[in-house]
Amino acid sequence: MKKLLIGAGILTLALSACNDINSSKNDEGAAAADSSVKKQEETPKVTMPEGYKVGDEAMDFKLKNIDGNGVSLGQFADAKGYIVIFTCNHCPYAKAYESRIVDLDKKYKAKGYPVIAINPNDPALQPEDSYEAMVTNAKEKGFTFPYLFDEKQEVYPVYGATKTPHVYLLQKENGKLIVKYIGAIDDNYEKPVEVKAKYVETAVDALLAGKPVTENKTVAVGCSIKDKRTQKS
Repeated sequence: MKKLLIGAGILTLALSACNDINSSKNDEGAAAADSSVKKQEETPKVTMPEGYKVGDEAMDFKLKNIDGNGVSLGQFADAKGYIVIFTCNHCPYAKAYESRIVDLDKKYKAKGYPVIAINPNDPALQPEDSYEAMVTNAKEKGFTFPYLFDEKQEVYPVYGATKTPHVYLLQKENGKLIVKYIGAIDDNYEKPVEVKAKYVETAVDALLAGKPVTENKTVAVGCSIKDKRTQKS
């Protein structure tokens, strides 16, 4: 009888110990889950800058050109301003405007407004926009202007570009770079012969004539910029 009582006591203690261990593990699991949820809740969302508005002072930058050299706006000492265009290789809209961008550079570079093209896309998201592809594309299309790579994606958010292509027309004023126009190149990306409003040309012509740009903002039409920080999960 004593042996039976002792055995029952030992079994009770063993079951109690198992329950304590399982309870402890459950508590630890719950704590880990709570910690994971808190970490997810505490992960800050990336808020991109609003970007420039017409009349704002724009920043200079130095980015890698297709020839391997760094290029900044300040290197163009004789320039009166710049036609900064965020564009890329893969986007159908960007492709449709390539020859027109070359024409803009040929027309206005000698007048003091050179084109400065910038690829803002992450090649990890769009391999066709890699630096190597930029070099090839520029050679094939006969680019006459710097084609720069915003590799760290630090420049385009400051400017506020959201599409490719997206134009920022800058003018030098008292040592500052002032934004004079933001938006599209013209009003018809598909058919150049049917273009009725040449926004960039009209804006540059006004600046060259010493007049204000009357239509200083339009909606940029193109592909979204490829950036991991802004991709929907």
